[in-house]
Amino acid sequence: MHIILANPRGYCAGVERAILIVHRAIEAFGKPVYVRHEIVHNRYVVDSLRGNGAVFVDELDEVPAGALVIFSAHGVSPAVVNEAQARGLRMLDATCPLVTKVHLEVNQHARAGRSVIFIGHDGHPEIEGTRGHFDRTRGGEIHLVANESDAETVTVPNPNRVAYATQTTLSVSDTARIVAILKRRFPRMVAPKKDDICYATQNRQTAARLLAERCDVLLVIGAPHSSNSTRLRELGSQCGVPAYLIQDASELKHEWLLGVDTVGLTSGASVPEVLVQGVIARVQTWWPGTVVESFGEPEHTVFRLPHELRPGVVAKAAKPA
Repeated sequence: MHIILANPRGYCAGVERAILIVHRAIEAFGKPVYVRHEIVHNRYVVDSLRGNGAVFVDELDEVPAGALVIFSAHGVSPAVVNEAQARGLRMLDATCPLVTKVHLEVNQHARAGRSVIFIGHDGHPEIEGTRGHFDRTRGGEIHLVANESDAETVTVPNPNRVAYATQTTLSVSDTARIVAILKRRFPRMVAPKKDDICYATQNRQTAARLLAERCDVLLVIGAPHSSNSTRLRELGSQCGVPAYLIQDASELKHEWLLGVDTVGLTSGASVPEVLVQGVIARVQTWWPGTVVESFGEPEHTVFRLPHELRPGVVAKAAKPA
């Protein structure tokens, strides 16, 4: 059996930064540190951080007064920040800078009196945080649009004062169809200066599409509640290839690969490479064969750590008073 690995795959710059923030915070300020929601959508990563001294909570009232809390890569609303300040919590923000970009766009549109049509999936934490950055006092509204049907029916107070923004982890092709409908209905709609769907999501979808052309089955490693991983599985199916989303090798089923010559393997942006190698090892215990890396878009993006965790600042803060 032949295994072809997608490139790029796995960690993006925003995920690497978020995980590093938790590790550095533990090193600098000691255990425990509290993290509101999963830092990224991956069980292996969350369990590893938990074993290292991170405590994951659903809400801030679970964090002791004066403790350090870290906000996840998916971002939070200003209301959450205000609550943390009111409770006297120390804060570190691991929000992906590309999510912060969307927050700023939504806020700017609100201040300009525009309504915002926000394309995304209800229930995702990125949606919660972004909605919270929209100020309704300037006369506009924010509406969530999840599909083409929603795009055909959404209404705003003033069709000439409207903009759109998107969740960062959507399907590129699905979003393009939704945007086309919105542009037809709202010709004066303001678009983002640069795509809101992040570079990593776009690159992984392109790589998965190319991979689907070369394989008999596509395996996507990622969490079932990971938006970008789910989009990769959907893309494989849309290309006519059986595609399966698994969290790790333990979920791989032998019968999926019976009679298969070539397996394509990719992973979502929150998935460490160790899980990819675990799946390869499992497949090869059943069918020894070759493993090759496909060629893809090189990624060189790096996001800086928060000011509080930069080496000189940490060293100064660690000195006794």
